[in-house]
Amino acid sequence: MTLVRDAALIAQIDRLTVPYGQVALWSLGQAGCVVKGGNTIAYIDPCLSNSVEALGGPPRRFPIPLDPALVTHAQVVLTTHEHLDHTDAATLAPLMSASPQATLVTSLQGRQIARDAGIPDERIITPRLGERVELAGLAFTAMPAAHYAYEVDADGHSRWMGFIIECNGVTVYHSGDTIIFPELLAALVGRVIDIALLPINGRDFFREHEGIIGNLWPGEAVELAKAIDARVLIGIHNDLFAGNRVSPGMLFDELDRRAPFMRCHLLQPGELYLYAG
Repeated sequence: MTLVRDAALIAQIDRLTVPYGQVALWSLGQAGCVVKGGNTIAYIDPCLSNSVEALGGPPRRFPIPLDPALVTHAQVVLTTHEHLDHTDAATLAPLMSASPQATLVTSLQGRQIARDAGIPDERIITPRLGERVELAGLAFTAMPAAHYAYEVDADGHSRWMGFIIECNGVTVYHSGDTIIFPELLAALVGRVIDIALLPINGRDFFREHEGIIGNLWPGEAVELAKAIDARVLIGIHNDLFAGNRVSPGMLFDELDRRAPFMRCHLLQPGELYLYAG
């Protein structure tokens, strides 16, 4: 597999002109991506290390697409929850050091991981659910997620989050790790979603027996994209670990059955998707 990697990937992100009404999105694998609109560059759930394997977990199925120490252009970094493939200290420490202008948006649990990695508190935001924040040329709103429980404290901070990101006139919804539950559907009612990034790796007894918490099945992802009237569905969280994925063909089988004319994509690590309406 040929990937656009490291300096070539950074150069592609920096060089690409993204006019108003468009958004560029590069996959980093798993739930990770880079979003660019205008001059704004944001990273979501970057997992750019071998931390999982180093701690006794499974190896990556593909090489690390980007050295986080090369990321000097990040303005916002968002992580959805504390699991290592979403909030990775070995990624965040060099990335935030290389991008001193960047602000980290994360959960309370993610904040502690970042602090332990040496990221100062004044560079970290822990949003409340439903709170819209404008930052560095974009706006984000923390959305509920459940992995599997819906865990929200009295101040409105959720352990698991997704994000609505408004950038350059385009709205991107990154659900984080989640299943479908009433509070999620209620929070998404009335939202105009251009791109929905939803996990498709599913869940089952045998994975749960090994302590692997799952996500939406492909059919559920299609139904959720339909329910929120997303213009484009991008399936995520189905490529990094051999033991926690389903056949990618399942997504397109379900799409053919449930929403045959919905735009849908699966991206390879390092691949660019340009949304232009």
